[in-house]
Amino acid sequence: MSATLQDVAALAGVSIKTVSNVVRDYQHVRPSTRARVQAAIDELGYVPHSIARRLATGRTGMIAFALPAIETPYFAELAALVSTEIGGFDYRLLIEQTAGGLDDERAVLRGREQGLIDGLVFQPTALDADAIEQLRGSTPLVLLGEIAPPPTVDHVMVDNIAAARAATFHLLHSGRSRIAFLGHAPAGGHATAGLRARGYLSALDEHGVDRSDDLLIPMAGFGAFAAEAAVVDALEAGLRFDGLVCFDDLAAIGAMKALARTGRRVPDDVGVVGWDDILMSQFTSPGLTTVRPDKSALTRTAFRMLRERMEGADEPGRHEVVGFDLVVRGSTAS
Repeated sequence: MSATLQDVAALAGVSIKTVSNVVRDYQHVRPSTRARVQAAIDELGYVPHSIARRLATGRTGMIAFALPAIETPYFAELAALVSTEIGGFDYRLLIEQTAGGLDDERAVLRGREQGLIDGLVFQPTALDADAIEQLRGSTPLVLLGEIAPPPTVDHVMVDNIAAARAATFHLLHSGRSRIAFLGHAPAGGHATAGLRARGYLSALDEHGVDRSDDLLIPMAGFGAFAAEAAVVDALEAGLRFDGLVCFDDLAAIGAMKALARTGRRVPDDVGVVGWDDILMSQFTSPGLTTVRPDKSALTRTAFRMLRERMEGADEPGRHEVVGFDLVVRGSTAS
């Protein structure tokens, strides 16, 4: 007969709750108590009956986070924040990378992990609202990002248009008069890029400055390498600008390398603004001015909404917008 939680508690001379806290690796247990309980566990060969608990409660204790690219610092930071947030409620996190692929995003919503998760936080880039509604099933779901959600699904996002306007205004107010946008996507392309370009153009219009199409610089993909290549190509083609709003921090880092390669000084010749305030943006030279979305609020809000759905909340889809700041560093200093 296998050992029980009660057996471990009796041998260690502690309460069942204390044994449970040790098994769950709860941090607020005295080291001496933890050692005594662990010794009892080892002596009795106790194994937690997780399968029995799942059968009894109907829950797995697993939350999934499906994101486009785990290697992208922004998403890696979000995943870490989600993991921390759910850890306080004794959940574990399952990460799924979709690479923004339509088939992989469909698979997430068709229930690739059916029966393994209690809820899903998902940032789609390829699926539209109709497809999400058709495929999502019964697992509680919260969406992140800029894809317009179906009316039945909870959604959390940052106001990308307002943030892009703030970034562009900052460059305008610092005396820049010919500002480019790096990471432009054609109509019907990447939703996030489209919203950020809209905010950038809106700020230019408000100030009555040049918004010619050649200042919308496309990239062949995402990341620093694609950004570096795009900026070098634009400069070699004769494009001139004294300010640059970038799709994200990786694009800004690539752009700063391209500017240095071609003899432009940041910020003297070109002021550069990034997006996401990833950790490495503090360590560029000069430091990168960037839009800082409230990532903690984003993940906290998403998990709160998901938890409410897992606990039975039944209401129309909710939409919440979290804040942002513009962090000014040396890349735009006058």
